[in-house]
Amino acid sequence: MNTDTNSENLPDHGSSGAAETPARKRPKPGERRLQILQTLAGMLEQPGAERITTAALSAKLGVSEAALYRHFASKAQMFEGLIDFVEQSVFAFVRQIADREPAGPAQVARTIALILQFAEKNPGMARVMTGDALVFENERLQERMNLLFDKLESAFKQSLREGGPQSDTPTVDAQVTASLLVAFMMGRMQRFARSGFKRLPSENLQASLARVL
Repeated sequence: MNTDTNSENLPDHGSSGAAETPARKRPKPGERRLQILQTLAGMLEQPGAERITTAALSAKLGVSEAALYRHFASKAQMFEGLIDFVEQSVFAFVRQIADREPAGPAQVARTIALILQFAEKNPGMARVMTGDALVFENERLQERMNLLFDKLESAFKQSLREGGPQSDTPTVDAQVTASLLVAFMMGRMQRFARSGFKRLPSENLQASLARVL
């Protein structure tokens, strides 16, 4: 999971002193939660990864399943932690580009490029965003991802309507184009995940967006 804080910033629990072996330090609750989420994201990055169980996750971390549930009430809550990360990242991109570029096709294209670059750098998150990692999980998780893309479509529509070329039906044109762009973006991420992360979302991206916009 490509965050500013990663497992390299966590305390080193395996070091030993020269004279005396210090007491093994337990990570703080926030650190352990982050470690769990990073490990889950890392497991999702394995091409062809099957449904991840709490048993597999706890084994990967070297802790008991009970230890996981001290930090998360359920596996669904763990996935919600990943979705929180996705939402925060994606809407940060939307705000960032909106502050830098005037409304219109260029603003939307730049936003899409950043979102797809995010998916490319975080393959596990791409699987979450497409819903591939959420199959057989709690349905509210997929509902949250659907809502994220609905919000993106609304943001694209507004930008295109405010900054796009004038026409007899600007609202209709903006709605159709925004819907097409979201479908294109989701398709790119899905192809990335289902190709074992070989077909990159950024492949010929500018030329493809130019065709749509």
